[in-house]
Amino acid sequence: MLTQLWDLLIAFARASNLGFGGGPAVVPLIKIEVVERYHWLTNTEFTDALAVGNALPGPIATKLAGYIGYQQAGWLGAIVANIGVILPTVLAVILLANFLMKYSNSPALKGMLRGVRPVVVVLIAQTAFDMGVGSFPNLATWGIALATVVSLFWLKLHPALIIVLSMAFGLLVFR
Repeated sequence: MLTQLWDLLIAFARASNLGFGGGPAVVPLIKIEVVERYHWLTNTEFTDALAVGNALPGPIATKLAGYIGYQQAGWLGAIVANIGVILPTVLAVILLANFLMKYSNSPALKGMLRGVRPVVVVLIAQTAFDMGVGSFPNLATWGIALATVVSLFWLKLHPALIIVLSMAFGLLVFR
């Protein structure tokens, strides 16, 4: 049990601390830890957890940590996994706040940030591709994807509404 809790703490701390750019950027790193390194979930299970997590309010990293931690080691696992996500970042912010405020206009810091942004975008795209491979098994799922694109970019519907509608559609069609 202690080994499992330690693995949860380390996995989520590692993903959280290397996930530059916030929530969506940490998802690929969590996926690597959970699916590839520790094999706690399959790719399909991770995709389902991510879909449900995105339907709920709050930061995605803490929702995934809570879900996966609970699945692996109960309530204590959920708490430990969330400590792994939150504590290192909180400590880093406290320790680096002065530095960041002092050098926020520094050309060196701005250059470093510009250099890392494309990496974050590619990591998100890779995760989207990996998840997409198993998410479009038939014509109906491609229809959902097309409807989502139209709803987001043309109709400007809120993503939460699209998620709820797609869940209702899935309940009716895929049951």
